[in-house]
Amino acid sequence: MSVKAFELVPAVERELLMGDKARITIECIECCGKHLYVGTNDCIIHHFLLEEHTTPKGKMAFSAQRLLQKYLGLKKPVNELKAASALERLIVLCDGTISVVDMVTLEAVPSGGARIRGVLSFCVNENPVNGDPFCVEIGVISAKRRTVHIYMVYEDRVQMVKEVATPEQPCALSLDGYFLCLALSTQYMILNYSTGASQDLFPYDSEEKKPIVKRIGREEFLLAAPGGLGMFATAEGVSQRAPVNWSESVIGAAISFPYVVALDEGFVTVHSMLDQQLKQTLSFRDGHILQDFEGKVVLASRKAVYVLVPLPLERQIQDLLAGHHVEEALTLAEGARRNIPKDKFQVMHRRILQQAGFIQFGQLQFLEAKEHFRKGQLDVRELISLYPLLLPASSTFTRCHPPLHEFADLNHLAQGDQEKVQRCKLFLISYLREVRSTDGANGCREDVDTALLKLYAEANHESLLDLLASDNACLLADSAPWLEKHHKYFALGLLYHYNGQDDAALQLWVQIVDGDLQDSTRSDLYEYVVDFLSFCSKVDLVWKYADWAIHKDQKVGVQIFTRRAVNDQTGTMTPDAITQYLQKYPQALVLYLEHLVLDRRIQKEKFHTHLAVLYLDRVLSLSQSEAPAQQVMEAREQLQCLLRESSLYRVQLLLGRIQDTELLRERATLHGKLEEHEQALHILVHQLKDFPSAEEYCLWMSASQDLGYRQRLFHLLLGVYLDPDVPGGDCTVAAVDLLNRHSEAFDAEHVLRLLPEGWSLQLLCPFLSGALRGTMHARRTAQVALGLARAENLQLKHDRLKWRGGPIFVSEKKGCQLCHNTFTEADCVCLPGGVPVHTHCAAHRAKDSPRKRPSTNPSNHT
Repeated sequence: MSVKAFELVPAVERELLMGDKARITIECIECCGKHLYVGTNDCIIHHFLLEEHTTPKGKMAFSAQRLLQKYLGLKKPVNELKAASALERLIVLCDGTISVVDMVTLEAVPSGGARIRGVLSFCVNENPVNGDPFCVEIGVISAKRRTVHIYMVYEDRVQMVKEVATPEQPCALSLDGYFLCLALSTQYMILNYSTGASQDLFPYDSEEKKPIVKRIGREEFLLAAPGGLGMFATAEGVSQRAPVNWSESVIGAAISFPYVVALDEGFVTVHSMLDQQLKQTLSFRDGHILQDFEGKVVLASRKAVYVLVPLPLERQIQDLLAGHHVEEALTLAEGARRNIPKDKFQVMHRRILQQAGFIQFGQLQFLEAKEHFRKGQLDVRELISLYPLLLPASSTFTRCHPPLHEFADLNHLAQGDQEKVQRCKLFLISYLREVRSTDGANGCREDVDTALLKLYAEANHESLLDLLASDNACLLADSAPWLEKHHKYFALGLLYHYNGQDDAALQLWVQIVDGDLQDSTRSDLYEYVVDFLSFCSKVDLVWKYADWAIHKDQKVGVQIFTRRAVNDQTGTMTPDAITQYLQKYPQALVLYLEHLVLDRRIQKEKFHTHLAVLYLDRVLSLSQSEAPAQQVMEAREQLQCLLRESSLYRVQLLLGRIQDTELLRERATLHGKLEEHEQALHILVHQLKDFPSAEEYCLWMSASQDLGYRQRLFHLLLGVYLDPDVPGGDCTVAAVDLLNRHSEAFDAEHVLRLLPEGWSLQLLCPFLSGALRGTMHARRTAQVALGLARAENLQLKHDRLKWRGGPIFVSEKKGCQLCHNTFTEADCVCLPGGVPVHTHCAAHRAKDSPRKRPSTNPSNHT
């Protein structure tokens, strides 16, 4: 058995009931509040007052006081008693007759009509259909006919309201509203006496066993079925609960929610209505009667009366939990919901769920434990407190009293099993990760995050850094020593940073990079520090650690400055201050200036000039040191690219520095920046002999200019090629190639004047063909444009005339409005309003008009 649900307590001892009369036996009982009525086989009704009290040991006990006994005047046993408290009446069945007596005096009601004869059995309708509160409905089984009668019992009379025929003679019944649940001789059935509808349930043999028909709730009944089953049936004839498996020889049943109590020849058994399992067995010999009265279960032998006192549900649940019957305890708690006030139930239910969670936690059933903790709204610190040293020293938490579990701590739970300890720690990590993102951590976020940090550090968990890099409430005073203990110095730096102690964080990280502290968390910690400084808003810290970072690696360290927003620099972090600071770090200085000039496109002459000078110095240095040709070439290409693309550097300064060097190509670029194109081209053509570069120069310098500028450059280049004053400067082939490749960039007429007379036509055929083609194309394009313009003008005129109006009609019959003579010719002019007049009349009128403005027809139509 899993729970002790009831205790059997004597209520009326044999000596009080019958003294030394051996043949007197109990036939029926009825209980109404504190009043107990007992009917015996000697036709006497005994009236007792039952008083409850608690023994010194805390148990329930009853004391019975005899108030009255009444002999009914017959030599027959009292078969049934039913109390009608609203009427202060007691309904008595004795010798096949129902009579009504006063509950207090046990005297018969002074009315001759208050009797019903020929009765086999009766029951009270606990769900009456009559709304009269001073009336009791009863159902009566007639002893002679196969009928059930419905009566209304009043204070002074009894009135039959319905006679219901049955297929067989009923031997037991129960009544609920209009529904009769009957035990016939061979089967159970449900009958609606209002509509006449009936429903057969299941067969049984009334000769083999006593039928049980008991109403247990609204339109629901409990029946004794074959095979030792207690079957539940609704008024519709269906079962909404699983049956209980009781004894074959059950003689009585009662309901004390959530239990079904059954009586057989030697035992009282208690089954749960929630899971149908047997919960308790009580030994009871000579059992005779088992009934429930307003939640009180009364049991009688032939000689004495007992009460089955239910233990408090909370005690039952605690007993189940103590026996680790978690599911049964939770089922019982859920079933008790309707019998306990809502507020009290919620408090009780939460505690039960928490206790169940700890039981399953101790059994390593972590998924179930987590669910119970969640539903029970467990204060997560109850769980954390099981793990030594996880709660912060500053925590004010104290465990719940009475305790929710039997464990002192995790070591007590694990009993030295380290694998179990590790599994419990992994569970706590999982649980805390879920709890910290919900309302379950409200009010104890510091305890939760600090405990989680300690678990992560101890387990070398990958989520430690995620915790510290996100919003957290880890206590620095508790967490820092723990991280040091487990050599998590990088994580400790993150903790310092989160708490606003960036200097302490940087000191730790620098020590790790320099090898003074051992922590392999990040192999790229140096780059991380540089990145941290790049976005650090504390300027003093940046300057403090910039020397260390750049000294270690100029190329990487300079990112402290290049990653910062130039437009946001204020105070000591301006580009001017940074460039001044980087003077002692040449490589870093170049990289920073490249960032300003090439990436950020800062339009300041000093930065462009500075970068160009550094590039030039590097080229000159490499040239003098006999560095590899490839390295020199790359340096010169870098310088040349800057000279071409930038227009902000001081050209004269650079030109002066390379005047006496072999950097001819750079000189040509600088001359071009000064619009000294002839000198630039002279260098490219006659000093470098680099004809393709000369052509490229012309294209580059005229890229954003008009056609005239480009033609001027190419004519200059052609003139340089054809310059007869340059010794050894025969560039005929280059000039011919230039003309033939770029014919569109030349004015053909001007070129023909420059060319020597000895050149053959065949040599210039591509140029002439291109020039002629270009000229023809230009002329035809102009003609097309002119034609389109004329067509557009004509269309506009047509649209204008169409908008102004239609033609003006003249004939020999019409006369001029000015001279009144008729028209002999078609020529005419229209005055405003479309009035035609002679041309000479209109001219004369215009001559005489002060405004000298002729009135001509704007449409010119005749």
